[in-house]
Amino acid sequence: MKLLFLACLSPKTGNYTTAERIRSHIESAGHSCELRDVADFHSPSDVAHLVSQNPPFEGALAIHLFKAGRLLLDLHLPFGVIFGGTDINEDVKDEQKRVVMEQVLLKARFAVAFTEKLKEEAEFVLVSPSSKIYVQPQGIQTEVAEKFCWTEFLRSSGVRTECVDELRVFMLVCGLRRVKDPLYLAEVFSEWHCENLHNILIIIGPLVDPALTAKVKAVVKRATGVYLAQERSQRELHAAMKRCFAVINSSVSEGMSAAILEAMDLRVPVLARNIPGNAAVVKHGVTGLLFSSPQEFVHQSQRLLSDHKLRERVVRNGKLYVEEHHSVKQERETYQRLVDKLHKAQFLA
Repeated sequence: MKLLFLACLSPKTGNYTTAERIRSHIESAGHSCELRDVADFHSPSDVAHLVSQNPPFEGALAIHLFKAGRLLLDLHLPFGVIFGGTDINEDVKDEQKRVVMEQVLLKARFAVAFTEKLKEEAEFVLVSPSSKIYVQPQGIQTEVAEKFCWTEFLRSSGVRTECVDELRVFMLVCGLRRVKDPLYLAEVFSEWHCENLHNILIIIGPLVDPALTAKVKAVVKRATGVYLAQERSQRELHAAMKRCFAVINSSVSEGMSAAILEAMDLRVPVLARNIPGNAAVVKHGVTGLLFSSPQEFVHQSQRLLSDHKLRERVVRNGKLYVEEHHSVKQERETYQRLVDKLHKAQFLA
């Protein structure tokens, strides 16, 4: 089966990684899957024109009900959708977007939510039969670059110290866009750093939003103890995460944060903002720590620094949680089964 797969494909983002992984699952079952960036298309008619080329596409898949899903509305092909997170948590607040997403969901043969909570939320805010929505957590696989130099990484990020081994590096892994709220902790962390110079915050990820990137660079320039690192390959990023004291998520909204799950898999403690998408995977005091304000972030970080048993517990439980709930094998089987639905549907159309 020849499939078109639409997603937001900013390089080195969670969306890109997820889309590439799902594409490989589909192709390993013998299908052809062409991954395309939603930015390449202006309207549903652009996509309809593409799928009619020779040989024609026989089905489609999209990540994000509005950004990608709306582009499939003119298709006379069976398609499925995968919730991105911000579509259900944020875009539904806009009535025009909500109406479009409802149309997409009604026309889709299936939808995938990363968590049970996201499925429940979708069923609450959008008209859709619950039998159409499947829950499949993201599959997580980490790989660390062998020739990674931690000292060079810190130096290139602007960290100037001879006492590298004494540093406690907190890493915020996110693309610089507003929904990730990268400056949420900058001020309070800088104040905390002044009390203890060994605690530093490194923000790392693709520079997605130019205006926000400029703002982040300006804040980092004057906030002592806060640094902006150049984005790295996935393997280098995982190597850097593995050397950190903790990985942070401060997003306003999340579907399912791959960075949180990758940190757990790498046996690194997680500190996450208490929002539904994060609370679905981080059980406070068990698989990580949650915070609801910058001040509470400092408090939870201090707990992690002083309570070694707490640190050992969240690291151990986080690793076990990922192994049990985020199997790549299970994810592969689910998507192959769902694509089989599309394959059968094309003969019934």
